[in-house]
Amino acid sequence: MADKILDQLCASKMFDMTGVVAVVTGGGSGIGLMISTTLVSNGATVFIIGPVQADLDRIAKLYNEGAEKLGRKGRMYGIAGDSEAKRLAEEVEKRTPYITVLFNNAGILAGKFKKPDSTRITTTSPEESFADSLSVNSVGPYWLTFTFLPLLQKWKENQFGNGTRKFAPQIIMTSSMNGWTKDPATSGRSFPYMFSKSAIGHATSSLAHELLPLGIRVNGIAPGLFTTEMSAPGTADQYGISHSPQNTHPFAVPTQQLPESLGGPVSAGGSNRDMGSLALFLVSNFFVNGETVLIDGGTLLLHPSSY
Repeated sequence: MADKILDQLCASKMFDMTGVVAVVTGGGSGIGLMISTTLVSNGATVFIIGPVQADLDRIAKLYNEGAEKLGRKGRMYGIAGDSEAKRLAEEVEKRTPYITVLFNNAGILAGKFKKPDSTRITTTSPEESFADSLSVNSVGPYWLTFTFLPLLQKWKENQFGNGTRKFAPQIIMTSSMNGWTKDPATSGRSFPYMFSKSAIGHATSSLAHELLPLGIRVNGIAPGLFTTEMSAPGTADQYGISHSPQNTHPFAVPTQQLPESLGGPVSAGGSNRDMGSLALFLVSNFFVNGETVLIDGGTLLLHPSSY
């Protein structure tokens, strides 16, 4: 009996994503790609959503070839689209009868403000920056959540109908540490970004309450400093991985004790392994609901926040 208990607690079994079907908006780059590639590496089928089909196809081809070379069962497929919730759900449904998890991850960073000066009217970003940020980062995930509910419900019926209990249907929101920060500098002084990420953080807990009777969980991820195309434009390589030109950053924290020469971090911030391990935990865990997990290395321990 003890051997069976130990066997079911083995990491390779707990985090085996075989059978999982995921949709990741913004899944072809940045944090979305960190999540997508981790899921694929562990056996999941992943539909990545992005604006340009050719870019998605190129990324999917690279990682599918890599998975095949390693003998992994996971695969990635691209579907072009942005906030067209109903059309995206219809496109996904053409390819799969259900999904296990929806990652509402796509986001934009727009509108940076200067420090206010009381001696004159401060130059501000266009009002459109607020509308665009809220539309993509907050309102879009709301509509996607409700549009994909039928496919999440079908997963529940499919899985629980055969007496198994491995994965619970779930929606995972990508917020940001900037949804809780009180220091605008941590967001590059983008108030539209801060406000929109604060909104999605609140949406995570309120939607978790709303969907609780349906047996569909809602959780969130609040990243801190991760080097991506959003934080460092033009730094992504052919595999979609961004490399910071510097190994220091004003908001980096000393989470890794080893220097680069001994295998420490090449650049500041979190890695795809950091983000991927959190994604695996949330997908595989049954008992976390309504929570947003902060993954910032301790940045908000140094800067004032409400987290």
